[in-house]
Amino acid sequence: MIAEGETAPDFELETDSGESVRLSDFRGRPVVLYFYPKDNTPGCTKEACGIRDAWSEFERRGAAVLGVSADSVASHERFKAKYHLPFTLLADSEHRVAELYGTWQPKHFAGKSFLGMVRATFLIDTEGKVARVWPKVDPSKHADWVLAELPE
Repeated sequence: MIAEGETAPDFELETDSGESVRLSDFRGRPVVLYFYPKDNTPGCTKEACGIRDAWSEFERRGAAVLGVSADSVASHERFKAKYHLPFTLLADSEHRVAELYGTWQPKHFAGKSFLGMVRATFLIDTEGKVARVWPKVDPSKHADWVLAELPE
């Protein structure tokens, strides 16, 4: 997993609206880059809605929020519309960015092992350095944790 103090690897992914964006497009403002397992699942919905509910504070601090999962652009579009999410979701269907950041890892569920997206968040500063890493995230506290670290 990418560590605090490292330069955040640049990448290009498709957004929930089908546009292409690069991480470097956001240079000059803090970026909350969060990886989550799957659209429309209980934990991921709770995490996304927590950010939505605190959105005015994220905006006040000038932060860009980018949610990344292996779901398709169409899935992201539906998820965003259903929960009125005001931030960008990125489709990493080939999990290239997740692998780059170390969030595509072995998981175990119901006695089976597989590779999947783990829930992790990276706070990237205005210069493109990783300022903070949360390798394990509690969806119900995620927004509060990130806001506590974002510069005023």
